[in-house]
Amino acid sequence: MPQTVTTDVRRIVQRYTAVWNESDATAREQAVAELWAADGVEFVEGTQFRGRTGLVDRVAEAHGLFVASGDYRVSNDDRVSVHDDVVILTIQLIHAKGPQVGDVAWAARVFLLLDQDARIRQDYHLTVQPLPAV
Repeated sequence: MPQTVTTDVRRIVQRYTAVWNESDATAREQAVAELWAADGVEFVEGTQFRGRTGLVDRVAEAHGLFVASGDYRVSNDDRVSVHDDVVILTIQLIHAKGPQVGDVAWAARVFLLLDQDARIRQDYHLTVQPLPAV
């Protein structure tokens, strides 16, 4: 396992979780550039987001749909598994207001394949708790 991956897993998970909550577009774009490789790709529900521009747009769209309103915040459940260049975590949308504040609204297992610089090459979201129908 590359030393960078071993020593930076906690930091990678913290930064990965934080990027979805980042409200400043410039800071969000910088965070995407620091987290994902230039040719990184994310796979979500049959959709692919490729390259930094695609990933910046993807994170901005998710932020706009869920976090910007203050309805949700993105978190993780603090259980992280690592095997060589693979990091596995559970990411969650947490109700941030209303009667369900603090409850998990949505969750996905996330599989991150890292490159030799500990940047994300591939990012897979597998939903384990879908959002309830509105």
